[in-house]
Amino acid sequence: MATGRAERDPGGDLRGALTPVKVKHHPSITDPQGVGALLRSIQGFSGSYITKCALQLAPLVFVRPGELRHAEWPEFNFDKKEWRIPGHKMKMKELRIVPLSQQAVAIIQSIQPLTGSGKYVFPSIRSNSRPMSENTVNAALRRLGYTQDEMTGHGFRSIANTLLHEHGWPQQVIERQLAHAERNKIAAAYNFAEQHLPKRKEMMQWWADYLG
Repeated sequence: MATGRAERDPGGDLRGALTPVKVKHHPSITDPQGVGALLRSIQGFSGSYITKCALQLAPLVFVRPGELRHAEWPEFNFDKKEWRIPGHKMKMKELRIVPLSQQAVAIIQSIQPLTGSGKYVFPSIRSNSRPMSENTVNAALRRLGYTQDEMTGHGFRSIANTLLHEHGWPQQVIERQLAHAERNKIAAAYNFAEQHLPKRKEMMQWWADYLG
C-alpha cells in the first residue's frame, strides 16, 4: 500500500484466522506485606528439612525452579560466594553466575552435612542420584496454604523482578540476573555471564537483607 504496489491491505482478511498468543503468567505475591507473610510461613515449614532449605533459598536466588532442583555441589564456590550454573542447564544455553548473599551461603552450608556427599544439593527423597521432584516445592507451598493460583515455585522470580524494580535497581542489572537478556553474538559467553557482576553482587546482598 505504501509503495503503490497493492490496491488494498490483505491483512484484514486474516483477522480471526490466527489464534492469539496467550502470555503465561506465573502466579506470585508481589505486595511487600504478602511477601513477608510468605517468608514467615516458609520459616515455620514443618516438613522435610531439605525441602525447607529449597523454599528458603528460592526467594534469595530467584533462579528457575528446574535450575534450583538440579543444583550440584561442584557448582558452588563459597569463597567467591558464587553459584555457576553451566550453560547446558540454562534456557539460553549460556553460563550463568548467581552471586550468593551471606544468607544464601548459610542455607546451602546448613544442608551440606545432609546431602554434600551426593551429586545434588536438593536430591530426591527416593534416590540421592536424582534431583528433587519438580512438584516438591509447589506441594510444599500448597501445604503452607497457598493455592496454585496464588503462588508457585516460579513465582519467586516475579517477586524479585517486581520489588527490585520498585526499589530502583537498574533494569539491565535485574534482567541480567534473571537471565532474561539475550547475549550479543560478538561477546564471549564468559564475559556475558559476568556482565554487571559487581552491581549484581551488591543487589543480591541488598535483596537478602531486604527479605530478612
